Amino acid sequence: MVSYLVYKNIHLIGVFMILMAVGGLLLRCITGGTQEHSWRRPVAITHGVGLLLVLLGGFGMLARIGIYWPWPGWVTGKVIIWMIFGGLVGVIFRRPALARSLWWVTIALAGLAAYLAGHKPL
Repeated sequence: MVSYLVYKNIHLIGVFMILMAVGGLLLRCITGGTQEHSWRRPVAITHGVGLLLVLLGGFGMLARIGIYWPWPGWVTGKVIIWMIFGGLVGVIFRRPALARSLWWVTIALAGLAAYLAGHKPL
């Protein structure tokens, strides 16, 4: 049986991987880098693995605390944020002009996800 703490650590490692990948791509766009670079694939892999770890750890924690379907609103909110982060890399690759705005959107979404997890308001 996997403990809550193990799932939480898996979840947080995934969050860090996603934020590193998104932040790196945004910074590259903001500073005028080209789309074709040698780290494009490793960054995309880091993002994808991070998404998988966030999903695995998040649902593992939910199972440990006994939350199943129907989800409370804070869980639904975090799943929506997870989906937004999932599509963010594609948006960055296709619309690099939005990088400056997406920098702040990324910070806001991460803060909202942390708030939802910490306070469980809904």
